[in-house]
Amino acid sequence: MTVYEKRTYSVTVGRMADVIKLYSELGWPALEAGGFSEKLVGYFVSDTGALHQLIHIWRFNDDADRRDFWKRLFVDEAFMKFAPQIRPLIQTQEIQLMLSAPWGPTP
Repeated sequence: MTVYEKRTYSVTVGRMADVIKLYSELGWPALEAGGFSEKLVGYFVSDTGALHQLIHIWRFNDDADRRDFWKRLFVDEAFMKFAPQIRPLIQTQEIQLMLSAPWGPTP
C-alpha cells in the first residue's frame, strides 16, 4: 500500500532565504545525484497560516520502502555534507504518514 510522508520543518524566522540557498546549492543537487528525488511528490514553502515552514511530501511503496529510503539517504556522502548545515536553521520537525483516500486523484 502506497504511503505518503509529509515532512514539515519550521524554519527560524528570517532564515528562510538561507534554507532556500542551501537546498538550491547542496540539498537538491545531492538528492538528484543520489537518485533520491524520484520519490519526491513536491517541496513547498508556506505562504499563509503557519509561516516560515518548509514542507515536502514523499511517496513510498510501503513502510519498508520508506525506512530503506531514509536509511540510504542519511549515509549518502553528498547529502550528509548538506544536512549538518541546514539543521541549525530548523526549529521543529513534524512527520506525518498518510494513505490515499479511496476516492479522487492520487499524486
